[in-house]
Amino acid sequence: MFERFTEGARGVVTGAVGHSERMAADSVTEEHMLLALLDQEGTRTSFAFAALGIRDRRPAVEQSLADARRHGGLSKADADALAGIGIDVDRIVSKVEEAHGEGAMRAGGTAGRPRRWWSGHRGLTPGAKGVLERSLRIAVGRGDRHIGDEHILLALAARPGVVSEVLSDHGATYTTLERTMFGDPGTLPATG
Repeated sequence: MFERFTEGARGVVTGAVGHSERMAADSVTEEHMLLALLDQEGTRTSFAFAALGIRDRRPAVEQSLADARRHGGLSKADADALAGIGIDVDRIVSKVEEAHGEGAMRAGGTAGRPRRWWSGHRGLTPGAKGVLERSLRIAVGRGDRHIGDEHILLALAARPGVVSEVLSDHGATYTTLERTMFGDPGTLPATG
């Protein structure tokens, strides 16, 4: 599959590994992929981020991701569902942090040593692998011969979880991203 990746898509994977290393995470996650996409310049995804104002709100996006990590990887929707049955996630996190220190529930953190082979290779989480597989399906579905960074972004937006929720909270749903990056065929002027 990687032979079908464009230079931009390869840059996303490489950048995600770098973010994983800087965050001392056990493996590469969807969050790392989003951060790598935000780093790119001169691509369809960077255009979409700029057009939707996300590039200007990067600190807010990073804070949303950090909040989700602090809550053990629970999305806002997960926390709301738990609140619906009387479970206050913020209260639980506060109690755990009182007892075990700040960030004790942090998802993808340094609780255990990274599980890497002797080569130092950082593996992808099942979710990150799923994003890459979905990016292939999106590219094929669009009739594209190669997998680009734009396909990875669409796959992140399509996959339920923290990353798609953070994107959506900042106005980047699958539909808005697709329209921004590829245009809306329904609004293109007729040729004649």
